[in-house]
Amino acid sequence: MHAVVLHAFGPAGNFRYETVPDPEPGPGQVRIAVKAAGVHLVETMMRSGVASDSLPPLPELPAVFGGEVAGRVDAVGPEVDPAWIGRDVVTSAGQPGGYAELAVADVASVHRLPRELGYETAAAMIVTGCTALEFLDVARLTSDDVVLVTSAAGGIGRLVVQYAHALGATVIGAAGGPAKVAAVRELGADLAVDYDEPGWERLVADRLGGRTVTALLDGVGGDKARAAFELLADGGRYLTIGNASQKDFQPDPETLKERDLTVTDALLLLLGKPEQKPEYEARALAAAAEGTLTPGVQPFPLSQTAAAHAALESRATTGKVVLIP
Repeated sequence: MHAVVLHAFGPAGNFRYETVPDPEPGPGQVRIAVKAAGVHLVETMMRSGVASDSLPPLPELPAVFGGEVAGRVDAVGPEVDPAWIGRDVVTSAGQPGGYAELAVADVASVHRLPRELGYETAAAMIVTGCTALEFLDVARLTSDDVVLVTSAAGGIGRLVVQYAHALGATVIGAAGGPAKVAAVRELGADLAVDYDEPGWERLVADRLGGRTVTALLDGVGGDKARAAFELLADGGRYLTIGNASQKDFQPDPETLKERDLTVTDALLLLLGKPEQKPEYEARALAAAAEGTLTPGVQPFPLSQTAAAHAALESRATTGKVVLIP
């Protein structure tokens, strides 16, 4: 089979599109003919060789990245019902990785695709959709909220915008560049702004006409998160749901206390609840099948994985990056 293999940590150009042996399913496993594989921002950091307590451990090299796999079962291992063969499935635990034409997964980690879902949508939702729902449960948004979402055109951000809009909340989506701002507006945001433009936060304050942000779901970090934070009302809540800029922002503890602000690092909070993962995955797939949440998908051919990583790192993508073998 063809796979994208990393032999040395470093830039996206280190990926190699190669022919490698087909994986064989072991006991309790199925093999999936991959039709779509998701790419995660975390994988760009791991590919670069970044090691951190907040990231998965770096793999041994050579390595095939990517666990988000949608496709059709073409073989099963011992102890697995042969009826799985021919079924369309999705998993977040593809092995050795989804950047390949074939992957294996434990049958316990596999979800059957709802008939209404295509492979690309399923690959986009199995992790990104699952994570968005987990964040939203933590946020506890209501129709009374004024919600500000940064990185609103990203994979998670666009789902948060859709959810908050459907709930009846006032939604402000901030993203970089006219195309992304237009995409956020189409998702139902009451106000979509370009946070690459100086003074964007003043524009938001003016347009709110005296109202203030009650919930900030920040997916970007850095200076943009700092500017967004200043828009929060006293008693408001700030949730970290991503760090697209890969730059930290830490609110001043005294300010938090004085203004009765609640800060939640939703990313860290979710790491401690792996037992809830299958439930959230099923919910995410059902939401997409019902049309409640619609992920954006930006596909790249598997052979162009290096270009996909480079585009994701430069924040030139909209929605979820998906590889197509």
